[in-house]
Amino acid sequence: MPIYVYEVVLPNGSGGERFELQQSMREDALKEHPLTGEPVRRVILSPNLSTKHTPGREKSKLDNKNVEKAGFTKYERDKLTGQYHRVAGKQGPASFKP
Repeated sequence: MPIYVYEVVLPNGSGGERFELQQSMREDALKEHPLTGEPVRRVILSPNLSTKHTPGREKSKLDNKNVEKAGFTKYERDKLTGQYHRVAGKQGPASFKP
């Protein structure tokens, strides 16, 4: 079940104290604080994703040697002729035109 963040709605409409609550996705959002009865609203926050993605790492993963080592075939398009030529791997035709 997901954990939702709620905040108390102050009399001037701004946000007050925040708290987390584990709820089923099927349950409606709370309208009042479970302990104090104050009005609350659900807060949408961006997820905290930690990834090791960088453009340099992506480029090295898609390097022709890595692609071939992983058993894939890679084609690149010739801008003049529109034909695709195999640049990595041993499977498939050496070149083709779509």
